[in-house]
Amino acid sequence: MNAVDNAGSGGMAFNQTLFGLAILAFILLLIVEKYKPYRVFSPKVYRESLVTNTTAFLINNVILTILRASSLFLVAQQFSYMGLLSGLDNGPVKWVLAFAFFDFAIYVWHVAGHKFEWLWRFHKVHHSDKSFNVSTGFRFHVFDLLLEIVYKCLFVVVIGVDAYLVLSIEIIELFFIFFHHANIRVPKEEIISQFIITPSLHRPHHSTLRMEHDSNYGIVLAFWDRLFGTRKELVPANIGLDLIEAENFIQLFSLAFITERKIRQLLGLIPKGKK
Repeated sequence: MNAVDNAGSGGMAFNQTLFGLAILAFILLLIVEKYKPYRVFSPKVYRESLVTNTTAFLINNVILTILRASSLFLVAQQFSYMGLLSGLDNGPVKWVLAFAFFDFAIYVWHVAGHKFEWLWRFHKVHHSDKSFNVSTGFRFHVFDLLLEIVYKCLFVVVIGVDAYLVLSIEIIELFFIFFHHANIRVPKEEIISQFIITPSLHRPHHSTLRMEHDSNYGIVLAFWDRLFGTRKELVPANIGLDLIEAENFIQLFSLAFITERKIRQLLGLIPKGKK
């Protein structure tokens, strides 16, 4: 086994450990929000949310595994030698810079998911949850995940970092995705939210109102929303989307092929264009 193989094996083992810790965090947050929820949802809504979201996680991961989607990162790594950070030695400076660049890249991707209708048709699946709980962090359309993997592979090439480092950062961000979707109260949250995304900051992002959920796009660092003026501090009246919902995985998958505009036309809420 050569040095590259050793590095790859070490990176894989580290990522498996990180992922295990992330799942443990998910279970702990699930327990906390079950017994001390910030907001009480009806048992029916909460149960449908939990079952649909975990089913989406399991099926999406089966599909991604069959497609060997994660192997795209290793392909991308073959071209990362020309990236921005490729000249830096592996160490704390490169890791911190890579994390900051990655967090910003995901912020940009998140904004794009709201601004471009062809991306929103997939991303809106995440927003269709009528509940707000830690399992909402699993609620994604598989096509959304596939597109995001391609985007992250471009990040590997442009930034010039090891694919296993990107996967490690991604798993760390998974901790924060679980955290800011958790239906919990966080002590001193008004202070913590000045630096990182917390549940109170992310709840507006799941508001039914478009003017409210087009905000707070950050995943970890609160800096990007402040810098680009997309931060909103408010308590949403309602969670989810007003015209569309999904009570199971099949409906969840199908949402990508149903647009709000078509629904409004069918309901006669907006006039049809002249022929």
